[in-house]
Amino acid sequence: MTTTPRWTLVLHGGSGSMTRETLSAEADAAGRAGLHAALAAGSRILASAGTALHAVEAAIRVLEDDPAFNAGRGSVFTADGVIECDAAIMDGRDRNAGAAAGLTATRNPVSLARAVMERSPHVLLAGTGADAFSREQGLEQADPDWFATPERRRQLDEMLANPDAAFDIGMKYGTVGAVAVDAAGHVAAATSTGGLTAKKWGRIGDSPLIGAGTYADDRAAAVSCTGAGEYFIRLGVAAEIAARVRLSGRSIEDAADRAIDELGEYGGKGGVIVVAPDGSGGWAFNTPGMYRAIATHETSAEVAIYGDE
Repeated sequence: MTTTPRWTLVLHGGSGSMTRETLSAEADAAGRAGLHAALAAGSRILASAGTALHAVEAAIRVLEDDPAFNAGRGSVFTADGVIECDAAIMDGRDRNAGAAAGLTATRNPVSLARAVMERSPHVLLAGTGADAFSREQGLEQADPDWFATPERRRQLDEMLANPDAAFDIGMKYGTVGAVAVDAAGHVAAATSTGGLTAKKWGRIGDSPLIGAGTYADDRAAAVSCTGAGEYFIRLGVAAEIAARVRLSGRSIEDAADRAIDELGEYGGKGGVIVVAPDGSGGWAFNTPGMYRAIATHETSAEVAIYGDE
């Protein structure tokens, strides 16, 4: 007798000020379609008894190729008018991890993060060195025009025209993330982002930082974060959630909720997605909305954006 592999996959596509009143019908539809497509890509792997690591990479690649999200194609511009991408991936089986920051030409940053993990002795590469490693590994490259979209250019122009405005007030924290547990009970996490519109000085947020925006540990949970990166870095949110599950016996839901409560107490905004080796999965956020999705071996795809969904 054959049995259906047990698995769970959870995604996010960024948190922020999205409400039914402020988000256009076109943006709503594009976001939901993108999450459905990414969920399908990762679910196919897990349903075929593939690994959580393969599933999160596949799901993130779909979101990176979708201009509706701030990762890969569709990433935001820096103040200098260029696009710099960051990504990380982590395997809960042995807590091996890879990350890359300040990428300018790798079509799928998450795949470079995995290459760093599996084909280098390092965890995090950045800037020109990361770009060079990407080329050496034969990863697909893309020119600046492929990453750029008119809407992201418009957003940059708007911010540059109003430099006194708060840096990220009212903005969508554009990051994409995936966490999964596979039939063997192993967890994995991946996160990818284009950062913040008009960022300066080579700023890097939490997404490519293991323990801050991305973390996976078979003893506890896999976590991917989205939001005001500086706060997630200061609080080590991703690793903190996993530690609370492992050391205090909290459920992933309780650990995630408490972490987001603390984030808010410090003035931070954002959200997290989580899964545990037992197959439980979900999210927590303190912004009006968060692009999010979940599917399991026994439930159909669930996609949501607004806080009241």
